[in-house]
Amino acid sequence: MYKSELQNYSLEQLRYITAEDVWSIGQMYDHVILVAMEYLDNVETCAKLKEEQKLGKTESGEHVYKIGGFPPIKIKLPDKLNTPPSNTHSIEELTSRLDQVMLRLRLWENRVDDINPNYKVEHGGFGWLNAREWFDLVGMHFRHHLRQKSELEHKIGFRI
Repeated sequence: MYKSELQNYSLEQLRYITAEDVWSIGQMYDHVILVAMEYLDNVETCAKLKEEQKLGKTESGEHVYKIGGFPPIKIKLPDKLNTPPSNTHSIEELTSRLDQVMLRLRLWENRVDDINPNYKVEHGGFGWLNAREWFDLVGMHFRHHLRQKSELEHKIGFRI
């Protein structure tokens, strides 16, 4: 959905910022791609670990995994983690980067369950996550931003 719909925006629509503190559609794409790559890096880190971690998820982490996704709310990150994403990428660059995310997902999808579930990397809000949890978080995060994507499209008068 993200990749196919990306082809329908003009460069002006992709980069248009509707209000201060509101991302453009291009910035939202940049954000979900960067986060997906970070989460997949953590899958890879889990695969390389040799020491088990006994600690688990935080209460909010348990909740997110119990419901299978982020709650339908806007999440404001602390200022130090809230640097605006890039608004300079072309449609071709974003498409290529989405392809890289998909390639990495395919690379790990059949291997992730073979990684020791006690090999974990800490998430700042959700606690200690194993490779499967990091892998699943990629999809959860993309789905979470679908509402934002729809809102941004509405603000620029975008229709397919």
